[in-house]
Amino acid sequence: MQVVILAGGLGTRLGEIAKDRPKSLIPVFGKPFLQYQLEMLKTQSVDDVVLCTGYRGDQIEELFGDGTTLGVKLIYSRELKPLGTAGALKNAVSLLADVFFVMYGDSYLFFNFNDTLRYFLSHGKKALMTVYENYDRFDRSNTAIDGDFVTRYEKTESRTQDMVYIDYGANIFRKEVLEMIPPDEPYSLELLFPRLIAERELLAFKVDRRFYEIGSLVGLAQFTKYVKDTRE
Repeated sequence: MQVVILAGGLGTRLGEIAKDRPKSLIPVFGKPFLQYQLEMLKTQSVDDVVLCTGYRGDQIEELFGDGTTLGVKLIYSRELKPLGTAGALKNAVSLLADVFFVMYGDSYLFFNFNDTLRYFLSHGKKALMTVYENYDRFDRSNTAIDGDFVTRYEKTESRTQDMVYIDYGANIFRKEVLEMIPPDEPYSLELLFPRLIAERELLAFKVDRRFYEIGSLVGLAQFTKYVKDTRE
């Protein structure tokens, strides 16, 4: 099972905390956030990880190397210029398996990867989005679903009342989806998802436990509290 982590974010909402390092290396109790993610993946029997890096990505490579110390296999795809979340996948195309997960580099998740993959493979579609029934509790809800499918995804103000879910931060793609992404130019998953929805190719997989994120100061504080509580 292969997981791609999009670790090229600048961390602009974190101010001074992230000014001299990639967001993924922000320490929580002395350990970089990315290490928490990799250790979580290891518990899920994931040992094939592609890290899509950008801003100061050399720091990530120097710290984690090939992943041996954590018991995972790490390979890297470095952006020479910002390409966006989907553009980063296109840039890494030669490293990707025929089916792969994608996670954001600032999210800590709670779901079963194997169960989700089995669900995806049993439906024969091109992509899957994990979703959480949110009702604007942790962030603004941005997704509507109908049965097995995502029917709407919108992160701007143009939202409808049925958008009570939020994208959970993990997706599955078949490699053929990358043909929809223009090469060597910025392109985001926010642009890709509506195209998959229009083709009825984006499955929805419900997750019943909230996620944590460190992309904001509030999110970082919440994750820090979570780690503290689990250590006591």
